[in-house]
Amino acid sequence: MASFLASAQGLPAGVTLREECAADREFLADLFASTREDELRAVPWDDAQKRTFLRGQFELQRTHYRQHYPGAEWLVVQADAAAIGRLYTDTGPREVRLMEIALTAERRNNGIGTTITSSMLRYADDLGLPVTLHVEPFNPALRLYERLGFVMRETRGIYLFMERPVSLAAER
Repeated sequence: MASFLASAQGLPAGVTLREECAADREFLADLFASTREDELRAVPWDDAQKRTFLRGQFELQRTHYRQHYPGAEWLVVQADAAAIGRLYTDTGPREVRLMEIALTAERRNNGIGTTITSSMLRYADDLGLPVTLHVEPFNPALRLYERLGFVMRETRGIYLFMERPVSLAAER
């Protein structure tokens, strides 16, 4: 089976990907929580209640992903050997699914996510597969996905289901 980890190329200097391990769990839970801070700002809970809720949501998401994507790659994004994000992707016979990409707050909006996603698009093109993902309509990453050629295919609950078709250059 094809592997994005083995094929990733063109990442920024000092940025690498590696398989996640058990020692990453706390980092990954904290990263998940950091991506949900805005959503919980209006909720009248104290910090401890929010932490407990977000840890539970992290564990539910983790269980769901592993149940529904047993062959996925669970990757940690590193900069100079320090964990700065996560990338979950699944290469199937009909598509490459970008399940999740998240970076720590201080690493967002400086091109790392764009570069990793662009590398994934080249990987999918080499395989002759489209890339699909789900994104919430209010997620700032939506603009990035549109710039990279993703188009909305349908609404699925609270998510937009998007696809970046195989590049015309890759089909030649």
